[in-house]
Amino acid sequence: MSAVDERVPCARDMRPGAAAFVARLTARQPLPLDYTVASLRVVDFLLDGLRKGGADREGAAGTLFGLGAYVGEVLVRHAGAVWVDLDADQRAYFGQPVGVRMPDGRVWNPLGKVVNRFASGSPDDSLRTFYLTLHGRARRPAARRGTVSGGPGHPSGI
Repeated sequence: MSAVDERVPCARDMRPGAAAFVARLTARQPLPLDYTVASLRVVDFLLDGLRKGGADREGAAGTLFGLGAYVGEVLVRHAGAVWVDLDADQRAYFGQPVGVRMPDGRVWNPLGKVVNRFASGSPDDSLRTFYLTLHGRARRPAARRGTVSGGPGHPSGI
């Protein structure tokens, strides 16, 4: 999406939007943007390059959105997330129209996370770390009466 596109994206736009962004970006320069978790380091590197190149948030808005869509799509493909349209309260909180819902039910904001990483420039805001923090937080099924979660025979049991 370009910075001049005034159409508000929705959840169903995010997968094709991420793919179109990657196609445009990799047509100019070969980059390993293959939707793997390891490729999130490339996103961190690209954001560092934008900052060092003197880009401002407004001028980089389209690229930041595209990178945010890419990060969200990595969460969708590898962590079981799904793209969701945010409600009015979530939009106000996150400052974005879409986010991802993780298997544990929590909603996260990869678009805003990319903007924050760009703004801070801090390795502490790494997108790879963001993924690793969220991945694997699957909602536990409610224990049935009379059963002990984690006991012998349970997948996580000892």
